[in-house]
Amino acid sequence: MDLLNEWIADFGMGEQMSLYVANAIMIVIIIGLSVAANFIAKSIVLRIVSYYIRNSKVKWDDYLLERKVFHKISHVVPAIIIYFSSSLFPKFQHLIEQGTAIYIIVVALMVINAFLNAVNDIYVTYEISKARPIRGYIQVVKIFVFTIGGILIVSNLIGQSPLILLSGIGALSAVTMLVFKDSILGLVAGVQLTSNDMVRVGDWIEMPKYGADGDVVDISLHTVKVQNWDKTYTTIPSYALISDSFKNWRGMQTSGGRRIMRSLSIDTTSITICSPEMIEKLKKIHVLKAYIAQKELDIERYHVEHKIDRSSNVNGRALTNIGMFRAYIQSYLRNHPGIHKEMTCMVRQLQPDGTGLPLQIYAFVNDVRWEIFEGVQSDIFDHLLAVAPEFGIRVFQNPSGHDLKSALQGELPERARDRVMVSEAD
Repeated sequence: MDLLNEWIADFGMGEQMSLYVANAIMIVIIIGLSVAANFIAKSIVLRIVSYYIRNSKVKWDDYLLERKVFHKISHVVPAIIIYFSSSLFPKFQHLIEQGTAIYIIVVALMVINAFLNAVNDIYVTYEISKARPIRGYIQVVKIFVFTIGGILIVSNLIGQSPLILLSGIGALSAVTMLVFKDSILGLVAGVQLTSNDMVRVGDWIEMPKYGADGDVVDISLHTVKVQNWDKTYTTIPSYALISDSFKNWRGMQTSGGRRIMRSLSIDTTSITICSPEMIEKLKKIHVLKAYIAQKELDIERYHVEHKIDRSSNVNGRALTNIGMFRAYIQSYLRNHPGIHKEMTCMVRQLQPDGTGLPLQIYAFVNDVRWEIFEGVQSDIFDHLLAVAPEFGIRVFQNPSGHDLKSALQGELPERARDRVMVSEAD
């Protein structure tokens, strides 16, 4: 700078004017060097780096390029030139160094932020990311990095050591806990959810308290985002999945079977002992033929061994239409192509109530897809509702207007008419 000042003074300029001109020329030179360095970094170096990245066999470096990590690093080059040129301006050296230092810190934060985003993008490409998402942890790292960056910026502005600011954080811990309460709770919840494998992206969860019933589409530090079956979205606080109860249907999805647990309410007035004519009729049903033959042998053997008087149907054992219907349903389910053969499959009676005798089907469809499951379940109950009259079975339903009209017109059977009249009297 002194040589330049002397050289300009040789042209006959005053000392003060030559100083101003020398400073102006130096500023132009520094700006020119910064622009040239920025041009070389972006137009030459970055193009070479981008070329090798796009043509490399590995894919992870493509995410660094997409997140513009190298582009952001290039912004540091002009700042470095300006920083080391500050000594040429002694009066303003401190301000120049302070400004460039803050700029470098901001650029460094941008680079780290882009790099962490690229790390998450790379991790998502692996299958393990669905079971062990790291987005929450990356957000915690970002909070820590930006906190440190903010402390460094403030320390540069006030001209004090960062350690002085760090020592004061202890006094502000209560405020920090209050401000970052959700982040801390989310971090703890995220660790527990991940370590215990409680929920993953793609899981179907059900949480009525928050109106959530659908697939998990995103897990972040603070919230879990659920797309409900009606295509709406529900966001649940991460810590709520730890503190409250929720249902995860992943076990059903991975098991390969989806449960049917639905009942037919049988009108108890239609339950009766099978007459010989009914037995002969039911023998024509293919899946019951062997069952009836075996039952008749067992009953006959029992009667002979115990010398049962069969002059009354009350004595001994007998086939009933409800028992035959239950055996038919069991055989029908075992032969149904949509029922899982290696999972529980049974037909059971539940406690009778005001709607009759519940005959519950407990089985598993061998396809967990919702539309397939509903189709198989509907086909089964369509069939059972249609064949129930073949066994003399009536499915219970509350009397309708048609039932009342038929009762008044005398069209219903006597027992059914009595039931309707009793219901009407009630």
